[in-house]
Amino acid sequence: MFYKNSDKETRGIVVLTPSESKRLIAKAVKEMPEVKRVLKKGRLVIIGGTTNAYVAEEITGKKVDKFWFAAGRIAYGELGANDSDRRINPFVLKNGKVTAMTPNEALQEFTADDVYIKGANAVDANGFAGVLMSNEKGGTIGAAMGIINARGSHLIVPVGLEKLVPSVIEASAKCGQGRFKYAMGHKVGMMPLVNAKVITEIQAVDILFGRSGVMATHVASGGVAGSEGAVVLVLEGQDKGVKKAFDFICRIKSAEKNR
Repeated sequence: MFYKNSDKETRGIVVLTPSESKRLIAKAVKEMPEVKRVLKKGRLVIIGGTTNAYVAEEITGKKVDKFWFAAGRIAYGELGANDSDRRINPFVLKNGKVTAMTPNEALQEFTADDVYIKGANAVDANGFAGVLMSNEKGGTIGAAMGIINARGSHLIVPVGLEKLVPSVIEASAKCGQGRFKYAMGHKVGMMPLVNAKVITEIQAVDILFGRSGVMATHVASGGVAGSEGAVVLVLEGQDKGVKKAFDFICRIKSAEKNR
């Protein structure tokens, strides 16, 4: 009498490594209504980043080097940035076709219907995302936020739960290039994104399988032997929907292992 009867509800439990999570998130971003709409008519900017490399692959169909599509990155045990002359340029699409425009050029033409996709280094349970900045002028996100907010454009932030922190607001208050005496790699600030549409594995499951009545809950993280940074999700819903989501994730896992 004290508990909701869930006898008719099916549950499944899945483990996603970081690369598998990124692929799941990317497939969900491609299915978002605002993304589908702008691929028919409008502008879409995909800024460099490891998760966004997967997003770019799903949207453009092109293979993207995950390491060199990032500008700033955490690698080799320190905070750093890739050489600008070796980085893969961000993708700018107009009416679904890749153009030679730069993100800044595209932003000048942005309207409320256009979409800017930027990854993050932190996410919290409130749905806030945080972006580390080693560029003293704030990098790509620093240049974009004024226009995005002023014009009401769509800001989508794909980010895995491996980057979950207690509070993005508190984290951003602790960072700042001029506030660190010691640093492993670059000194950084953090920009909190409080008005973005953040897409983690949980939102990805909802986008892809919400209509089938499936919801996801993050229940554990971490691992060893190639599962470092993994997230564990419980899938809940009617049996048909849960089986569909479970099989879909199994196919992602199989495909990522064979890449």
